[in-house]
Amino acid sequence: MQKSIQLPHKSALFITALIGGVIFTSCASAPQSTNQASAPVPVSASELADNVAQKAQAAPIPRSRPQLIKKAAITLIVNSVDESIDTVTQIVNRQQGDLISLNEQQPTKGNTRHIASIQLRVPQNSLEPTLEELAKLGTVENRKITAEDVGNQLVDFQARFTNLRKTEANLQKIMDRSGSVRDILSVAQELSNVRQSIEQIDAQLKNLQNQVAYSTITLNLKAAVASTSPQLAVNSQIQETWNKSTYSLGNFTVGLLKLGIWLIVYSPYWLILAAGVYGFYRWRRNHLASR
Repeated sequence: MQKSIQLPHKSALFITALIGGVIFTSCASAPQSTNQASAPVPVSASELADNVAQKAQAAPIPRSRPQLIKKAAITLIVNSVDESIDTVTQIVNRQQGDLISLNEQQPTKGNTRHIASIQLRVPQNSLEPTLEELAKLGTVENRKITAEDVGNQLVDFQARFTNLRKTEANLQKIMDRSGSVRDILSVAQELSNVRQSIEQIDAQLKNLQNQVAYSTITLNLKAAVASTSPQLAVNSQIQETWNKSTYSLGNFTVGLLKLGIWLIVYSPYWLILAAGVYGFYRWRRNHLASR
Protein backbone atom coordinates (compact mmCIF):
# COMPACT_ATOMS: atom_id res chain seq x y z
CA MET A 1 0.00 0.00 0.00
CA GLN A 2 2.90 2.27 0.71
CA LYS A 3 4.51 1.60 -2.70
CA SER A 4 1.43 2.70 -4.56
CA ILE A 5 1.51 6.01 -2.65
CA GLN A 6 5.30 6.71 -3.20
CA LEU A 7 5.36 6.30 -6.99
CA PRO A 8 2.97 9.12 -7.78
CA HIS A 9 4.90 11.39 -5.39
CA LYS A 10 8.21 10.80 -7.19
CA SER A 11 6.69 11.38 -10.65
CA ALA A 12 5.19 14.67 -9.46
CA LEU A 13 8.58 15.87 -8.24
CA PHE A 14 10.21 14.99 -11.59
CA ILE A 15 7.60 16.87 -13.61
CA THR A 16 7.91 19.93 -11.38
CA ALA A 17 11.70 19.99 -11.81
CA LEU A 18 11.42 19.61 -15.57
CA ILE A 19 9.00 22.56 -15.89
CA GLY A 20 11.22 24.75 -13.69
CA GLY A 21 14.25 23.99 -15.87
CA VAL A 22 12.36 24.96 -19.03
CA ILE A 23 11.21 28.26 -17.49
CA PHE A 24 14.73 29.09 -16.27
CA THR A 25 16.19 28.30 -19.68
CA SER A 26 13.66 30.52 -21.49
CA CYS A 27 14.26 33.43 -19.07
CA ALA A 28 18.00 33.20 -19.56
CA SER A 29 17.81 33.09 -23.37
CA ALA A 30 15.37 36.01 -23.74
CA PRO A 31 17.78 38.81 -22.71
CA GLN A 32 20.49 37.27 -24.86
CA SER A 33 18.30 37.42 -27.97
CA THR A 34 17.28 40.97 -27.11
CA ASN A 35 20.89 42.08 -26.76
CA GLN A 36 21.77 40.44 -30.05
CA ALA A 37 18.96 42.24 -31.85
CA SER A 38 19.86 45.68 -30.42
CA ALA A 39 23.59 45.45 -31.07
CA PRO A 40 24.73 48.43 -33.23
CA VAL A 41 25.95 47.83 -36.74
CA PRO A 42 29.29 49.55 -37.34
CA VAL A 43 29.04 52.45 -39.80
CA SER A 44 31.90 54.61 -41.07
CA ALA A 45 32.08 58.31 -40.17
CA SER A 46 31.94 59.39 -43.81
CA GLU A 47 28.63 57.55 -44.29
CA LEU A 48 27.22 59.18 -41.16
CA ALA A 49 28.37 62.63 -42.38
CA ASP A 50 26.54 62.11 -45.67
CA ASN A 51 23.32 61.10 -43.92
CA VAL A 52 23.26 63.74 -41.15
CA ALA A 53 22.37 66.66 -43.44
CA GLN A 54 19.47 64.66 -44.93
CA LYS A 55 18.02 63.52 -41.59
CA ALA A 56 18.20 66.86 -39.71
CA GLN A 57 14.67 68.23 -39.50
CA ALA A 58 13.26 71.23 -37.65
CA ALA A 59 9.72 72.02 -36.69
CA PRO A 60 8.21 74.84 -38.78
CA ILE A 61 8.24 78.26 -37.11
CA PRO A 62 4.72 79.65 -36.79
CA ARG A 63 3.98 83.13 -38.14
CA SER A 64 2.32 85.40 -35.62
CA ARG A 65 1.74 88.42 -37.88
CA PRO A 66 2.70 89.64 -41.39
CA GLN A 67 6.33 90.67 -41.73
CA LEU A 68 6.18 93.79 -43.91
CA ILE A 69 8.93 95.85 -45.52
CA LYS A 70 7.43 99.34 -45.79
CA LYS A 71 8.68 102.16 -48.00
CA ALA A 72 7.28 105.67 -48.35
CA ALA A 73 7.86 108.61 -50.69
CA ILE A 74 6.61 112.15 -50.16
CA THR A 75 7.14 115.41 -52.07
CA LEU A 76 6.67 118.76 -50.32
CA ILE A 77 6.51 122.35 -51.54
CA VAL A 78 8.19 124.45 -48.82
CA ASN A 79 9.03 128.12 -48.36
CA SER A 80 12.68 127.48 -47.43
CA VAL A 81 14.52 124.28 -48.28
CA ASP A 82 17.39 125.05 -45.89
CA GLU A 83 15.09 125.54 -42.91
CA SER A 84 13.12 122.43 -43.85
CA ILE A 85 16.30 120.31 -43.93
CA ASP A 86 17.15 121.42 -40.38
CA THR A 87 13.62 120.58 -39.21
CA VAL A 88 13.74 117.17 -40.90
CA THR A 89 16.94 116.36 -39.02
CA GLN A 90 15.24 117.18 -35.73
CA ILE A 91 12.19 115.06 -36.60
CA VAL A 92 14.35 112.04 -37.46
CA ASN A 93 16.30 112.36 -34.22
CA ARG A 94 13.08 112.46 -32.20
CA GLN A 95 11.82 109.33 -33.94
CA GLN A 96 15.16 107.55 -33.30
CA GLY A 97 15.83 107.18 -36.99
CA ASP A 98 18.75 107.90 -39.30
CA LEU A 99 19.40 110.26 -42.21
CA ILE A 100 20.93 108.06 -44.91
CA SER A 101 21.57 110.50 -47.76
CA LEU A 102 21.06 114.14 -48.78
CA ASN A 103 21.21 115.43 -52.35
CA GLU A 104 20.77 119.20 -52.58
CA GLN A 105 20.76 121.37 -55.71
CA GLN A 106 21.24 125.08 -55.21
CA PRO A 107 19.83 127.47 -57.85
CA THR A 108 22.61 128.66 -60.17
CA LYS A 109 20.51 130.60 -62.68
CA GLY A 110 17.51 132.86 -62.51
CA ASN A 111 14.03 131.34 -62.31
CA THR A 112 15.32 128.02 -60.91
CA ARG A 113 14.08 126.27 -57.77
CA HIS A 114 16.07 125.17 -54.78
CA ILE A 115 15.43 121.41 -54.42
CA ALA A 116 16.67 118.64 -52.14
CA SER A 117 16.19 114.87 -51.91
CA ILE A 118 16.58 113.18 -48.51
CA GLN A 119 16.46 109.49 -47.66
CA LEU A 120 15.50 108.53 -44.10
CA ARG A 121 15.17 105.34 -42.05
CA VAL A 122 12.84 105.19 -39.06
CA PRO A 123 11.43 102.34 -36.94
CA GLN A 124 8.42 100.80 -38.65
CA ASN A 125 6.03 101.76 -35.85
CA SER A 126 7.16 105.39 -36.27
CA LEU A 127 6.53 105.56 -40.02
CA GLU A 128 3.06 107.12 -39.88
CA PRO A 129 3.90 109.67 -37.14
CA THR A 130 7.01 110.69 -39.05
CA LEU A 131 5.08 111.20 -42.27
CA GLU A 132 2.51 113.31 -40.44
CA GLU A 133 5.24 115.55 -39.01
CA LEU A 134 6.94 115.88 -42.38
CA ALA A 135 3.66 116.82 -44.06
CA LYS A 136 3.40 119.85 -41.75
CA LEU A 137 6.56 121.38 -43.27
CA GLY A 138 4.75 122.48 -46.43
CA THR A 139 2.21 121.51 -49.04
CA VAL A 140 2.10 117.82 -49.96
CA GLU A 141 2.49 117.42 -53.71
CA ASN A 142 2.36 113.62 -53.70
CA ARG A 143 2.65 110.81 -51.17
CA LYS A 144 3.02 107.04 -51.59
CA ILE A 145 3.45 104.07 -49.24
CA THR A 146 4.28 100.52 -50.36
CA ALA A 147 4.53 97.31 -48.32
CA GLU A 148 5.98 93.89 -49.14
CA ASP A 149 5.24 90.81 -47.02
CA VAL A 150 8.43 88.77 -46.49
CA GLY A 151 7.02 86.48 -43.79
CA ASN A 152 7.43 83.33 -45.90
CA GLN A 153 11.05 84.19 -46.64
CA LEU A 154 11.78 84.77 -42.95
CA VAL A 155 10.18 81.47 -41.96
CA ASP A 156 12.14 79.66 -44.67
CA PHE A 157 15.44 81.25 -43.64
CA GLN A 158 14.82 80.54 -39.95
CA ALA A 159 13.96 76.89 -40.64
CA ARG A 160 17.02 76.42 -42.82
CA PHE A 161 19.17 78.15 -40.22
CA THR A 162 17.88 75.83 -37.45
CA ASN A 163 18.42 72.72 -39.60
CA LEU A 164 21.97 73.77 -40.44
CA ARG A 165 22.73 74.36 -36.77
CA LYS A 166 21.52 70.85 -35.93
CA THR A 167 23.56 69.42 -38.79
CA GLU A 168 26.61 71.28 -37.55
CA ALA A 169 26.20 69.85 -34.03
CA ASN A 170 25.75 66.29 -35.33
CA LEU A 171 28.77 66.56 -37.61
CA GLN A 172 30.85 67.86 -34.74
CA LYS A 173 29.87 64.82 -32.65
CA ILE A 174 30.79 62.50 -35.51
CA MET A 175 34.12 64.26 -35.95
CA ASP A 176 34.91 63.95 -32.22
CA ARG A 177 34.48 60.16 -32.24
CA SER A 178 36.00 59.48 -35.68
CA GLY A 179 39.20 57.47 -35.75
CA SER A 180 40.68 57.35 -39.24
CA VAL A 181 42.23 60.38 -40.92
CA ARG A 182 40.12 59.84 -44.03
CA ASP A 183 36.87 59.97 -42.05
CA ILE A 184 38.01 63.05 -40.14
CA LEU A 185 38.87 64.90 -43.35
CA SER A 186 35.54 63.95 -44.93
CA VAL A 187 33.55 65.17 -41.93
CA ALA A 188 35.67 68.32 -41.66
CA GLN A 189 34.93 69.22 -45.29
CA GLU A 190 31.22 68.67 -44.79
CA LEU A 191 31.34 70.72 -41.57
CA SER A 192 33.07 73.60 -43.39
CA ASN A 193 30.37 73.61 -46.10
CA VAL A 194 27.62 73.63 -43.49
CA ARG A 195 29.20 76.53 -41.60
CA GLN A 196 29.56 78.54 -44.80
CA SER A 197 25.87 78.00 -45.53
CA ILE A 198 25.05 79.06 -41.97
CA GLU A 199 26.89 82.36 -42.45
CA GLN A 200 25.09 83.08 -45.73
CA ILE A 201 21.65 82.26 -44.33
CA ASP A 202 22.36 84.29 -41.19
CA ALA A 203 23.35 87.36 -43.25
CA GLN A 204 20.21 87.12 -45.42
CA LEU A 205 18.03 86.62 -42.36
CA LYS A 206 19.47 89.64 -40.55
CA ASN A 207 19.11 91.79 -43.67
CA LEU A 208 15.42 90.94 -43.99
CA GLN A 209 14.81 91.46 -40.29
CA ASN A 210 16.49 94.86 -40.47
CA GLN A 211 14.34 95.90 -43.43
CA VAL A 212 11.23 94.84 -41.54
CA ALA A 213 12.26 96.68 -38.38
CA TYR A 214 13.10 99.95 -40.17
CA SER A 215 11.10 101.68 -42.91
CA THR A 216 12.64 103.88 -45.62
CA ILE A 217 11.29 107.34 -46.46
CA THR A 218 12.31 109.27 -49.58
CA LEU A 219 11.58 112.97 -49.00
CA ASN A 220 11.70 115.47 -51.88
CA LEU A 221 11.71 119.17 -51.03
CA LYS A 222 10.98 121.93 -53.54
CA ALA A 223 11.12 125.67 -52.97
CA ALA A 224 7.76 127.36 -53.48
CA VAL A 225 9.26 130.32 -55.38
CA ALA A 226 12.09 130.28 -57.92
CA SER A 227 15.22 132.13 -56.88
CA THR A 228 15.46 135.55 -58.63
CA SER A 229 17.74 137.62 -56.41
CA PRO A 230 18.96 140.74 -58.32
CA GLN A 231 21.73 141.37 -55.77
CA LEU A 232 23.04 137.86 -56.35
CA ALA A 233 22.92 138.44 -60.14
CA VAL A 234 24.86 141.75 -59.87
CA ASN A 235 27.49 140.16 -57.66
CA SER A 236 27.84 137.30 -60.09
CA GLN A 237 28.23 139.68 -63.04
CA ILE A 238 30.86 141.80 -61.25
CA GLN A 239 32.79 138.71 -60.27
CA GLU A 240 32.61 137.34 -63.80
CA THR A 241 33.79 140.70 -65.29
CA TRP A 242 36.66 140.88 -62.83
CA ASN A 243 37.74 137.36 -63.65
CA LYS A 244 37.65 138.03 -67.39
CA SER A 245 39.57 141.34 -67.10
CA THR A 246 42.32 139.89 -64.92
CA TYR A 247 42.59 136.93 -67.25
CA SER A 248 42.86 139.26 -70.27
CA LEU A 249 45.48 141.41 -68.53
CA GLY A 250 47.50 138.36 -67.72
CA ASN A 251 47.40 137.17 -71.31
CA PHE A 252 48.38 140.62 -72.60
CA THR A 253 51.32 140.86 -70.21
CA VAL A 254 52.53 137.42 -71.18
CA GLY A 255 52.23 138.40 -74.85
CA LEU A 256 54.40 141.51 -74.34
CA LEU A 257 57.02 139.48 -72.55
CA LYS A 258 57.10 136.96 -75.38
CA LEU A 259 57.44 139.80 -77.94
CA GLY A 260 60.33 141.31 -76.01
CA ILE A 261 62.10 137.96 -75.95
CA TRP A 262 61.69 137.60 -79.72
CA LEU A 263 63.07 141.12 -80.29
CA ILE A 264 66.11 140.46 -78.09
CA VAL A 265 66.87 137.18 -79.81
CA TYR A 266 66.68 138.72 -83.31
CA SER A 267 68.39 142.01 -82.31
CA PRO A 268 71.55 141.39 -84.46
CA TYR A 269 69.42 141.15 -87.56
CA TRP A 270 67.53 144.27 -86.59
CA LEU A 271 70.84 146.15 -86.15
CA ILE A 272 72.11 145.00 -89.54
CA LEU A 273 68.85 146.02 -91.18
CA ALA A 274 68.90 149.40 -89.42
CA ALA A 275 72.53 149.98 -90.48
CA GLY A 276 71.64 149.15 -94.08
CA VAL A 277 68.71 151.55 -94.08
CA TYR A 278 70.83 154.29 -92.49
CA GLY A 279 73.66 153.76 -95.00
CA PHE A 280 71.26 153.88 -97.91
CA TYR A 281 69.74 157.08 -96.52
CA ARG A 282 73.20 158.75 -96.18
CA TRP A 283 74.24 157.66 -99.64
CA ARG A 284 71.06 159.02 -101.17
CA ARG A 285 71.42 162.28 -99.30
CA ASN A 286 75.05 162.77 -100.40
CA HIS A 287 74.17 161.88 -103.94
CA LEU A 288 71.44 164.50 -104.07
CA ALA A 289 73.71 167.12 -102.48
CA SER A 290 76.47 166.59 -105.09
CA ARG A 291 74.07 167.26 -107.90
